[in-house]
Amino acid sequence: MASRAADWGWRGELPDASGQVAIAGVGESRHTPASGRTSVEIAIDAVGAALDDAGLSPRDVDGLMWSGGLPGQLDEPAFRQHFGARGFDGPLWTSSQGGGMVWAGTAPALAAQALAAGDARVIVNVFSIAWATQRQAGEGSPGDAHSSEHFKANLELPFGWFPQPVYFATIARRHMHEYGTTSAQLGSIAVSCRRHANLHEGAVMRDKPLTLADYLDRPMLVDPLRMEDCCLISDGGAAYVMTSPEHARDLRKPPVHVAGVAEGHSGSGVFWSQQGDFTATPQVFSAPAAFEMAGITPADVDVLTLYDPFTIVALMQIEDMGFCKKGEGGAFVEGTRLHHDGGGLPYNTHGGLLSHAYVLGISHVVEVVRQLRGEACAQVPDAQIGVYGGYTGHMASTLVLRRGTR
Repeated sequence: MASRAADWGWRGELPDASGQVAIAGVGESRHTPASGRTSVEIAIDAVGAALDDAGLSPRDVDGLMWSGGLPGQLDEPAFRQHFGARGFDGPLWTSSQGGGMVWAGTAPALAAQALAAGDARVIVNVFSIAWATQRQAGEGSPGDAHSSEHFKANLELPFGWFPQPVYFATIARRHMHEYGTTSAQLGSIAVSCRRHANLHEGAVMRDKPLTLADYLDRPMLVDPLRMEDCCLISDGGAAYVMTSPEHARDLRKPPVHVAGVAEGHSGSGVFWSQQGDFTATPQVFSAPAAFEMAGITPADVDVLTLYDPFTIVALMQIEDMGFCKKGEGGAFVEGTRLHHDGGGLPYNTHGGLLSHAYVLGISHVVEVVRQLRGEACAQVPDAQIGVYGGYTGHMASTLVLRRGTR
């Protein structure tokens, strides 16, 4: 069953994960331009790093989650092939409804259910991508997945509404028309992400600073979007380890507890042209439910990470999650308000998809965990509550995490 919240979307039903699961380890691969590696090779590095972070070995793992909708993921056969040679040979609880994007946020809900049922004790969620390498080799890119969809191929592409920067430029222009949002306000998001990436040792754009003047001086890619309004294409991967709060207290790092999880859906399918509210996202339905489960309000959030393929998507999610009123996102993000030390709402403190790496959201969860442990490169002082907002266009997820104690 799903809860109908408006005539253009609804809140999905997920198992209640509040207080039932903790993230005990996080890890990332190197995030790079075209590396020549496969996504499985990248994922193996990320899983190894996450297990080491938790003080665990492959033989401790009895649950695995990945994104079943994308090829080349570290699924059960690939996991067994590699880690079996390193001491793993046990049974696995598995789910292909994990990985990145929206599912980087909802994976803990399914994991909590498996932990409570005794189906697993230590569950790894992993996602990786090698699109930079594939694109360099002429083997594909994110746009190929969209252009192969029949509706888009027949009713969007022939009219020039493709690829993604084109239709998100349309959405940005509509937001500007309705609410007076400016290019400089979108630029504030890009500049904040770049500043954080410049501080992050693993960010693809670490050594490439960006000021607002630089941003405004860039040529338009698709009016009103510039290149810096658009996400990177890179190779990389990340993983996080989930277990019960009780078990997590005995492991290497301080636990981070799941406080709330929810997902929202629009009626558009994968076609934004069918979106009921053209300048909104399904966070309208997801965030209030997750915040209610966690017993918090937007004012309680110390650090926010959002799936950010474009600056306009980040701005709309900030509005839709209740951090400001609809239409006031532009003014809300101006200046240093999104900086980790700016006195406002610390946002994508690792750089996000715009400047850290195009790892489809799972590194955003890793960043929240590190913030709540006090280990982040752009550390928010005394961060207690962090939120990840996942996104795929027609779906959104909201994951609320809280600093734990041993």
